[in-house]
Amino acid sequence: MRILITGADGFIGSHLTERLLSLGHHVTALSFYNSFGFIGWLNDVKKKPNLKIIKGDIRDLQFIETSIKNIDIVFHLAALISIPHSYESYNSYVETNIIGTTNILTACKKNNVKKIFITSTSEVYGSAKKVPMSEEHSLNAQSPYAATKIAADQISISFYKSFDLPITIIRPFNTFGPRQSTRAVIPTIINQLFFSKKIKLGNINTKRDFTFITDTVDGFVSALKAKKINGEIINISSGFEISIKQLIKEIFKVAGFSKKVVIEKKRVRPNKSEVIRLLGSNKKASKLLRWKPIYNNVKQFRLALVKTVSWYNKSENLNKFNANDLYE
Repeated sequence: MRILITGADGFIGSHLTERLLSLGHHVTALSFYNSFGFIGWLNDVKKKPNLKIIKGDIRDLQFIETSIKNIDIVFHLAALISIPHSYESYNSYVETNIIGTTNILTACKKNNVKKIFITSTSEVYGSAKKVPMSEEHSLNAQSPYAATKIAADQISISFYKSFDLPITIIRPFNTFGPRQSTRAVIPTIINQLFFSKKIKLGNINTKRDFTFITDTVDGFVSALKAKKINGEIINISSGFEISIKQLIKEIFKVAGFSKKVVIEKKRVRPNKSEVIRLLGSNKKASKLLRWKPIYNNVKQFRLALVKTVSWYNKSENLNKFNANDLYE
């Protein structure tokens, strides 16, 4: 099929691009335009005849409408995602995550796209009121980022209900693995462990459902194959949770050494904005997508950590990151 991926230059997007290419699909990979010609992790994707890379901005409706012509499937992953940055630049999040998503929907409607997958986030749930968290869990925006993602999900559902647009919302929990920005907690710990005197973190008592990248991509691909999922919201989660405090210990075990951990005030979210616990239910994904995570318990999680630590420990990979990402 002819597939467009927005945010293809990012962590999840680049892995999804690789997988879809390996399955024989024709992929148009959208990379955010910049004057440096930088295409992010698409540089690491093996170039194939059925890969087309385009550069642009989802906030530009005319560009998006042109780009989606003759496309069968759209995977919409492009978004601003840093929670701390959303405290400072919330208008940018509104423009990209809400208006950008609306542009995608508008262009898909105009071009009669056969299927649209909108990427959500577990952050829309806020701190768990009941675990595991199903898709019926209440929504609670505890950051401007989460608020814009809730809005993007809701505008997507409205297009399904109002115009019968073939939309499915895929809601990954905390995906991790090779290529993830070192501003995320697992790469942050790994890189500071290797290159800093101390490990500087925020709240380490929170708990997260970490989902390995291959499981997340499997979830997206399973959705592509599934039928009768229009209008559905589907969690992609491991169903396994771990505290950041325990996560640190697990990474120390994998690396074979440890360092002092320091709690920095500037890394701690505002009290009401901190999401204490995220643990997802993947029963709906199992039923509708016939998908189950492989890395779904402590033993498998450790194997995923080994793969992740090994990747970040290679100099050729670390050199691709900006040194500022190490939070020195």
